[in-house]
Amino acid sequence: MANEIPGDDARVETDLIAAGQHLRLVRRKGWEFVERPRITGIVVIVGTTRHGGLVLVTQWREPVGAYVVEWPAGLAGDIPGHETEALEAAARRELLEETGFKAGTMEAVMSGPPNPGISNEIVTFFRARSMVRTGYGGGRGAERIRTHVVPISWLFEWLVKMQSRGFKVDPKVLTGAYLLRKEMEEWMHD
Repeated sequence: MANEIPGDDARVETDLIAAGQHLRLVRRKGWEFVERPRITGIVVIVGTTRHGGLVLVTQWREPVGAYVVEWPAGLAGDIPGHETEALEAAARRELLEETGFKAGTMEAVMSGPPNPGISNEIVTFFRARSMVRTGYGGGRGAERIRTHVVPISWLFEWLVKMQSRGFKVDPKVLTGAYLLRKEMEEWMHD
């Protein structure tokens, strides 16, 4: 039993507490948490334009009652008829839908659970390069997403300015900034 991983028993019963259109609240082994049914993952796109600008978005997020600065992101497999959508395809689709940008290259760089104490979600970060605007963006339906292109050197100053205007900043923005910094340091040492 020394090699047994706690929580690795697929036969453990999960109780449904409540279900909505997009989320389920469940209980398993005394833990209450949220599941997203009918998706294959969540994608976050850390992207730069051909001229070195970072592409970020802002949108209203009702759970926090504020506009939030985020990387373009979205769900994979959530569109009827595309339930087995690959993560890279979802990243390219979400980037275009939200920002109007297409990426020259798209590479998965890391993945993990953003809120492991409350959700079973797994987020995969994609690094998009050589992005070019080919459309308007703005999201689907009532999303009303606004795109921002920010020079890399102004990112932190811009984030402070946005916070002073009442915007919240998703911590994943800082994770993406860390990935960019690490990439730049590696490039400078090559």
